[in-house]
Amino acid sequence: MSSQIDHLLDETRQFPPSEEFAAQTISSPALYERAAADREGFWGEQARELLHWHKPFTQVLDWTNPPFAKWFEDGELNVSYNCLDRHVEAGNGDRVALHWEGEPGDSRDITYAELTDEVKRVANVLEGLGIGHGDRVAIYLPMIPEAIASMLAVARLGAVHSVVFGGFSADSLRSRIDDAGAKLVITADGGYRKGRVSALKPAVDQALADRGEGEQQTVEHVLVVKRGGNEVDWVDDRDLWWHDVVPAASADHTARSFPAENPLFILYTSGTTGKPKGILHTSGGYLAQVAYSHKYVFDLHPESDVFWCTADIGWVTGHSYVTYGPLANGATQVLYEGTPDAPHPGRWWEIIEKYGVSIFYTAPTAIRSFMKIGRSVPKKFDLSSLRLLGSVGEPINPEAWMWYREVIGAGKTPIVDTWWQTETGAIMVSALPGVTATKPGSAQVPLPGISLDVVDESGAEVGNGNGGLLVITEPWPSMLRGIWGDPERFKETYWEKFEDQGYYFAGDGARLDEDGDLWLLGRVDDVMNVSGHRLSTAEIESSLVAHEATAEAAVVGAADETTGQAVVAFVIVKESYLAEHDPAGLAQQLRLWVGEQIGAIARPRDVYIVGELPKTRSGKIMRRLLRDVAEGREVGDTTTLADTAVMSIISAQVK
Repeated sequence: MSSQIDHLLDETRQFPPSEEFAAQTISSPALYERAAADREGFWGEQARELLHWHKPFTQVLDWTNPPFAKWFEDGELNVSYNCLDRHVEAGNGDRVALHWEGEPGDSRDITYAELTDEVKRVANVLEGLGIGHGDRVAIYLPMIPEAIASMLAVARLGAVHSVVFGGFSADSLRSRIDDAGAKLVITADGGYRKGRVSALKPAVDQALADRGEGEQQTVEHVLVVKRGGNEVDWVDDRDLWWHDVVPAASADHTARSFPAENPLFILYTSGTTGKPKGILHTSGGYLAQVAYSHKYVFDLHPESDVFWCTADIGWVTGHSYVTYGPLANGATQVLYEGTPDAPHPGRWWEIIEKYGVSIFYTAPTAIRSFMKIGRSVPKKFDLSSLRLLGSVGEPINPEAWMWYREVIGAGKTPIVDTWWQTETGAIMVSALPGVTATKPGSAQVPLPGISLDVVDESGAEVGNGNGGLLVITEPWPSMLRGIWGDPERFKETYWEKFEDQGYYFAGDGARLDEDGDLWLLGRVDDVMNVSGHRLSTAEIESSLVAHEATAEAAVVGAADETTGQAVVAFVIVKESYLAEHDPAGLAQQLRLWVGEQIGAIARPRDVYIVGELPKTRSGKIMRRLLRDVAEGREVGDTTTLADTAVMSIISAQVK
């Protein structure tokens, strides 16, 4: 069978940076030239320029034992010092680090000096609880300032944090605590979500109790932030209130240095075997690349920009572009506790107007949900402060990209469509907004210093105009250093396929267009084989979203006796369309539309009009569950969904 992925969708629109934007940008083509001339030297320069090293490194990269890289190995630094103390020492202590907005409308502005003070107190509390170098701490918190302070305090001590998203169940939390061997859990009584308090402490209590194999063995204390005001049970020798111990602690704490390869965090990503994979990142290389990518991808001017990444800290985007990247660069940013539609559908736009957000970074699934509601909502708010928009999490459809630019960006803001993963640690592919002419739907080019290719099953380059498998061909500073406690699984999952070439395989399909720009085609697992053609779900979804009726679409391949697999689409219709049209017959219209747009081979066998799609709490569509429905099977595990009721509604609609 061919490993080529057929290319169906043509997109020729291009948007060069405006003269005004290009005149003030911090990036230039010289970055690419410097990185191409001496890749390792380039990364050494970035690490020295962007970070403070307590002990300077002399070697940039040790790749003598692939796939286990060591970056800046003989150097020493403190991650927390780089994100906090040095900005205060440079005279920027009064700069706002966090504009925090709670879902109910309460807010706090926290300066770099105040955040540094808080982190030092938390570090002293943690040391008093026996947390030291190498110990693991689980963090299970809502999007409140204490979450950022907790991560930085753990990093300050050379300990390792494992942040678990606040929506995960007690079982998910327990498996992550056990795998990491955490000594401490930092949590809250609850946090606000969709207009009500969502309890957290009870899930921690359940996780630490006997789940059938005895009580949890490694956790000694639970530090609890009072946020929701909900009643919680208390274990006297184990549990402590944040407000009792942190304000009472000393704000005097000296950050000591640790080796660049000191582990910084473990972040669990779902594994196909059911056992979550603990992705391990270390300190120096990771911090260097998140600071570098945050600076250049977002064209950061720290003295004037207000940055807002909408990701939760439970995901890697929240680690890299809420906590570490922005704070390492001394940026001012917005931190929002709640969901985009609480207490009203314009909440995000209201926050942008309130704080004068200039750089906004969010997920395509959020953009498409706003498309469903319509442009009338964002039009009520002043979004003129925005000068740059970003997209993260999955490929963005060209029409969603255009809507984002026109409606949110007033038809003029550049959009950086970024590709990266939990495993890569930082952005790998993106336009540089002051340099690159952007294309709707294309992630475009590797960042300076990053080396990628698209290859076939044997590892041979497919060349421009063709599709195949996305690989990273050279080590990069923020790369994962392994799977916690399981080096063999690390090699098997990411390196075995192209071991001979020494390529990292990302698990994604991609194509290079005629200009050599990169287009993501979704997970290789989601590529369909229809009558011998390998078709990308992403391209068919983009075709559906280009129809005036469609806000969002998910496509899966379902078993078919005639063609091997058949295309099945699940479509959400825009509210504005429903107000003016009878949806009867729309499914057939959409089938024909796809045939006209990209060819009969891609025409869906079935189109189902649905009210919602099954999404994880980070906004990714769970196509596996839709495949179960399309093939008439019992729907699989729904525990990671943001709304577990969605699948029963979809199943009923399909029947």
